[in-house]
Amino acid sequence: MVLIPDREVVDSLKTNMKKIGSYVVLALSIFLLACSNDNNESGVSHLEVRMTDAPADYQEVNIDIQDVQINVSSSEDNGWTSLDVKKGVYDLLKLTNGLDTLLGKIDLPAGQVAQIRLILGSNNSIKINDEVITLSTPSAQQSGLKLQVHSQLTEGVIYKILLDFDAARSIVSAGASGKYILKPVIRSIVEAESGAIKGAISPVSAFPVIYAVAGSDTLASAFADQVTGKFLIKGLSANTYTIIIVPKTGYKSATKENVAVTIGNLTDLGSITIVQQ
Repeated sequence: MVLIPDREVVDSLKTNMKKIGSYVVLALSIFLLACSNDNNESGVSHLEVRMTDAPADYQEVNIDIQDVQINVSSSEDNGWTSLDVKKGVYDLLKLTNGLDTLLGKIDLPAGQVAQIRLILGSNNSIKINDEVITLSTPSAQQSGLKLQVHSQLTEGVIYKILLDFDAARSIVSAGASGKYILKPVIRSIVEAESGAIKGAISPVSAFPVIYAVAGSDTLASAFADQVTGKFLIKGLSANTYTIIIVPKTGYKSATKENVAVTIGNLTDLGSITIVQQ
């Protein structure tokens, strides 16, 4: 059984949310907004940056991550945006054999991501035979290690950039001095994690809620924009969906069946006309 909230209940909650001081109603309203996936801004993609590592013959390889920046322009100097990064020292050897860690995430305009820049701190080290040895880090690496990405991001799709850090090749012995130098060797891998569905409702006065249903589960929803009628349902897994359109009172509901979603792609339903009752 597919559970679709009654439209009048949804409208009533939205209208009276500011008038009612109950924490229960506030929590329910927040839940509805979260479930509605109501960020209908066109041209936005969600990007996560994660880090992983190949095995190396050390006890620890500790890297001080201070910032991760994304460049969506073609300029080497402009267009850089910082992610909300979890700053700190990461032991790369805890991120081997398929494990990774989230460094940061960001919403970006759909289009091409040109570069990613990793900014390191000075607190880098390795551990050999139970001895922690400071890694000499060239100033150029601290000011920003640039990696070429040049990948196209589709609106509504969730992406992951995996920074594959080759610890074994990134640490260079300085010879008889016993010192070690950090010269990062990193491969960037861009992977799409989801698909999305978009469309436009006419007339806009119908102001419907649009639900994506797979089997008996309502997996995501969105409100149509009150000005343009456009909607975007983001972060969907690969599947075949039934789209249920529930307009406000006075209009008839509509259904679109067998809507296919594939990873990395945006399924466009085009213009959908709602009729009055």
